[in-house]
Amino acid sequence: MKKIILMAGPCAIEGYDKLKIIADDLRGLSKNQNIDFYFKASFDKANRTSLENYRGIGMKEGLKILGDIKKEYGYKIITDIHECNQVESVAEVADIIQIPALLCRQTDLIIEAAKSDKIVNIKKGQFLNPLDMQYALLKAIKTRGGESANYDVSSKLKIWATERGSSFGYGNLVVDMRSLVIMRKFAPVIFDATHSVQMPGLGGGKSSGDSSFVFPLAKAAAAVGVDGFFLETHNDPKNALSDGANMVNSKDVESMVSKLIEILSISNGE
Repeated sequence: MKKIILMAGPCAIEGYDKLKIIADDLRGLSKNQNIDFYFKASFDKANRTSLENYRGIGMKEGLKILGDIKKEYGYKIITDIHECNQVESVAEVADIIQIPALLCRQTDLIIEAAKSDKIVNIKKGQFLNPLDMQYALLKAIKTRGGESANYDVSSKLKIWATERGSSFGYGNLVVDMRSLVIMRKFAPVIFDATHSVQMPGLGGGKSSGDSSFVFPLAKAAAAVGVDGFFLETHNDPKNALSDGANMVNSKDVESMVSKLIEILSISNGE
């Protein structure tokens, strides 16, 4: 069976001790031979709704903590960037450099990330037609010497795409499962099951969400066919400093993913 890509971890770094608790809960996933595991955490959430919302611990301290987690647990790391000048420092620690959904059309940011030798994961904007993701991907593909956006080229050049829901009126997102099929023509596709259940701006100056829909949507994506999953997880989601409403408990992730692997194996005819 082809390994399933899994990116899991908290929305934002809340400190080394907190990150260790979550990292401990995810050990089983990292040892699963069917999973290509990446530990996820952000040092800065620069796209917060309000200035008062928790952004993170900052790049310098955040990368140090991620480096310590990588050394202690042997985890591969994914984290996001918001500015071109962050790429060099992030590439020293991260195995995947992620372009946030709201920045997926920022040409210079994508190009700078693609100049590194790291996997580049571009999240589809909530506002973007999935067909138009080929042009965002092409910015990275052409930077790395490719000419067209297709699955084989993108995979070879380590360019991935992530679906995270589409805006549906104000304060709501929906997932059009057709987008998984469409984007998979261009690149390996990751399904972000946790951001897809966000309710942007409905939390009184911050995003809310409903994590009860995470698993149903993830199962649907597995049935359609994807290359992997992105799951924000926390040991105490209700008290998380960022995106707690749509995160899943880190102790529940392993059983969830095992069921997703079963569905994927059926959908792939394995």
